[in-house]
Amino acid sequence: MDCRSLHHPSAAEFRKLPAVDTLLQRAEIVALATEYGTGPVTAAARAELDAARSAIHSGQPALTGEQWTERIARRVIVADASSLRPVINATGVLIHTNLGRAPLSQEAQTAVVHLARGYSTLEYDLEAGRRGSRHTHPSRLLCELTGAEDALVVNNNAAAVFLVLTALCQGREVIVSRGELVEIGGGFRIPDVLRQSGATLVEVGTTNRTHPQDFARAVSAQTAALMRIHASNFKQLGFVKKPELTQLVTIARSHIRAPGSRPLVIDDLGSGTLLDTARFGLAEEPMAQSSVRAGADVITFSGDKLLGGPQAGLIVGTAECIERLRAHPLARALRVDKMTLAALDATLRAYRRGRATVEIPVWRMIVQSADAVQQRARQFRQQLTAAGIDVAVIPGRSGIGGGSLPGETLPTFLLALDIPRPDDAAASLRQANPPVICRIQKELLLFDLRTVLPEQEQALLDGLRSCPELQREGLGRPEDKDVSGDRDGRRGDGL
Repeated sequence: MDCRSLHHPSAAEFRKLPAVDTLLQRAEIVALATEYGTGPVTAAARAELDAARSAIHSGQPALTGEQWTERIARRVIVADASSLRPVINATGVLIHTNLGRAPLSQEAQTAVVHLARGYSTLEYDLEAGRRGSRHTHPSRLLCELTGAEDALVVNNNAAAVFLVLTALCQGREVIVSRGELVEIGGGFRIPDVLRQSGATLVEVGTTNRTHPQDFARAVSAQTAALMRIHASNFKQLGFVKKPELTQLVTIARSHIRAPGSRPLVIDDLGSGTLLDTARFGLAEEPMAQSSVRAGADVITFSGDKLLGGPQAGLIVGTAECIERLRAHPLARALRVDKMTLAALDATLRAYRRGRATVEIPVWRMIVQSADAVQQRARQFRQQLTAAGIDVAVIPGRSGIGGGSLPGETLPTFLLALDIPRPDDAAASLRQANPPVICRIQKELLLFDLRTVLPEQEQALLDGLRSCPELQREGLGRPEDKDVSGDRDGRRGDGL
């Protein structure tokens, strides 16, 4: 060894580094290990020693005793924190896919906690005193609300479509309009799903126009079903045409091969809804009960979009079809757990009581008027102004999101800040507790209170007040920038 290295300035700093065992014997570290476990605390201590060695190599001094405790504690706490955390959605996107889609109602939350505390009748028949089926719990309410003969719930609508095609159409043909061969989020493509299910896709019509006779001409002895697929995340405008569901039902029923044997009609609603969206100034979204009345044999839709409940794929239809689905081996692999069933049951009961727009957050947001949002925004502005934050209230648009009602928006009012580096402020707000997710449009930092739950308002105020980027002087004039009709250049909304 070069003896000169012993006299290097960093050598003295290296000698100050404590051993791992010495660190672990500190009273504060012992208390930390009691709360978080010896393994994680030991790993944090070793990681901090490695970091300290690198720092000394770069010319920095060794840590002091108190600094060791603080650094190790911080590392342990960060490592122990869950990456799945509640956030404040101030983007104005109601059904935000990246932020967990529909928030559950208070009743649904209570039902989940109540059921999760202990044992339940998940698969037990109290009256008979023997094993029951988890599938019976949601079917009664779904049938009552939609008019269907039977119902089945799986873990999401993609799973519902896959189960229907696998159980009812495998080895045979399914007729679909070319204009409905869609791809939804995550690369879920209808042609790929049909292929994976073992069914054979028969395309009819053109991208923009498909007629009833296109379906009628394609029916053969190998036809298992005529399928309608709702284009959940886009819309076609202009020179377009597609058959009504009732027309597909008429075609299917005119091709009876034997008693009780004919092509099925499958209607994938995507989001789907139990309420008439047109009543609230939005475009018409397909209603499950309308598809049942039209005569579709199987209807699939989502539980966590416009229904406003937990993630689930809801299947309603004829008793014969649903029984075949329920008996298929894939149904067990796709089934939902007790907490999903509890949340779904509570959500459906709100519809049964006629209180969906009062109790279900997504529908409360939809029916909330722009004037009501503006009033909330003005109250926020007063409190922020008192804290030294210059903010304006400007008109804007809230998006539905989640592949529901594509292109549809609601008029709203936004809290707007015109600051030099809005991306820095947005990043800082994402580190708040709880994190605040906003959007940036025309270089304005925007907050839409339509999607901020009432119980989150104080946390949002605290997050904005403590954000250092919002305390600087020289803010611009947000009122000069109109974003009410502009949906381009958004950042951070994750539509």
